[in-house]
Amino acid sequence: MSLSREEIGQRLAAANYIADGELATAISVMQLLRRPLLLEGEAGVGKTEVAKALATLHDAELIRLQCYEGLDQSAALYEWNYQRQLLAIEAHKGSDPDRIERQIFSETYLLERPLLAAIRREKPPVLLIDEIDRADEEFEAFLLEILSDWQVSIPELGTVTAKSVPHVVLTSNGTRELSDALRRRCLYHYLDYPDADREARIILARIPEAGAGLALQIARMVAGIRKEELRKVPGVAETLDWAAVLVGLEIRDVHDAPEAVHETLMCLLKTREDSARITRPVTERILGRVA
Repeated sequence: MSLSREEIGQRLAAANYIADGELATAISVMQLLRRPLLLEGEAGVGKTEVAKALATLHDAELIRLQCYEGLDQSAALYEWNYQRQLLAIEAHKGSDPDRIERQIFSETYLLERPLLAAIRREKPPVLLIDEIDRADEEFEAFLLEILSDWQVSIPELGTVTAKSVPHVVLTSNGTRELSDALRRRCLYHYLDYPDADREARIILARIPEAGAGLALQIARMVAGIRKEELRKVPGVAETLDWAAVLVGLEIRDVHDAPEAVHETLMCLLKTREDSARITRPVTERILGRVA
């Protein structure tokens, strides 16, 4: 079933993900063409949350492959349960070797990893391939083959063809350049930090008790802090943490509690350098611009 941009935006909002029009369009096209969606952007802008919201939208299972340097095919595709295989060999010692081999290289001893699990589901899951830029180029090439053919070869069992094509979301923080081949295979969307109005809506969706006024003040404060020269710019998750703290302290207007506002910036500032940079005068300067 293909959904319009407006329907996708509404359903994502119902899943507490406030998307802009461009992202809703990207997801609509992704479903229409049944192509993977590559989301690129700074850490903390909500790329992973898109996949979670998409799983809610489709009432589908979310299968996540977290990428890292040195990730290999066995960790992403499948492994054999070697301990159980050894126990089976020991238990059937003296039996026909060919029979033992057929037994231990069967479904009973197969350990699904995310990629194999995603293509063996009857109902299409959402496959999140998180931080693909952290994986090696060799793994990226292997992944490209999976995404193109939707089948894998297991020497002991044969070729496994996808029962259904999963909804695939890849994320990248841009730590290395991805191959042209992978980019061509995917639809592309750059996810930036939300503007203050949309971030206020995100706060309200996740922390409704904040109220519209405080949510907008928090979003504008965070937008001001992001404009400072920081080592680690706070993401949406940090904004939500800070909003939860201010609500917990029963602050309804940031101007009424400037000391508490400054002292709780630990929710946003994650390095010693950034904490030293955002001094009280800097906080007061940003606070002065917040309506």
